[in-house]
Amino acid sequence: MTLVWRPGFQFDADASTYIEAVEAADTQALETGVRYAINDFVIGCKQDGIWSAIKASCILAGARTTNGALVPLVGTAPTPNNFDLVGDTDYDRKTGLVGNGSNKYLISNRNSNSDPQNSQHMAVYKTAGSGNGNLIGQSGSPIARDLIDYNSQWRFNSRSTLSVNNAAAVTTNGFIGLSRSSSSTIYTRIGGAIASQLVGSSAPDAIPIYVFSRGVNDFPTASRLSFYSIGESLDLALLDTRVSNLMTAIGAAIP
Repeated sequence: MTLVWRPGFQFDADASTYIEAVEAADTQALETGVRYAINDFVIGCKQDGIWSAIKASCILAGARTTNGALVPLVGTAPTPNNFDLVGDTDYDRKTGLVGNGSNKYLISNRNSNSDPQNSQHMAVYKTAGSGNGNLIGQSGSPIARDLIDYNSQWRFNSRSTLSVNNAAAVTTNGFIGLSRSSSSTIYTRIGGAIASQLVGSSAPDAIPIYVFSRGVNDFPTASRLSFYSIGESLDLALLDTRVSNLMTAIGAAIP
């Protein structure tokens, strides 16, 4: 496949590899505008200095099929559980993959302890959903939890059972993330607002991070997500801008 780029520009090698893998899984090409959106996202993350911190990620939108959406942008492909991989009834190209609040979830195949105790981030882009449930994370031991969920209010955990709580509405959509870059502080971002709280860290567990749940059928969500990222600490505002621009561009490119 030959990727044609706008005059004066060149496709990023990582973006090109990802696009080719998605198109192979879809068995057809993506729209030129979707290709551009992905390329701009990768280049932008590299310019911002946050690309290397992303260790496991899927763009759960843009692809023509669910299988294409589960091709990893970075890292290992997730293991899907109970999503419709044939009829694509759980998937929308513009708004992403939807859980059912019961038995549909992804195993990211990246363990919590794959990233340093005091350098971690998790983030999603939520396009719809209301109600309790875990968007990304794992419940862990009684000491160390990594999760973003809603249970009467938004809760963010990073290497701790102590939560950073946020009163944003359960219907709040868009970028939602956390980042830890020290032993003492968790940074969170939801609704375009950044916050921090002093929360000490503990050693993370050697268990995988889940998406749409925090374990096997453990506090699953019925929300719809179009992106997730797991890895080392990074600037949440920068990632928010890049992901938000990506979703806007994908939506504009798809008829």
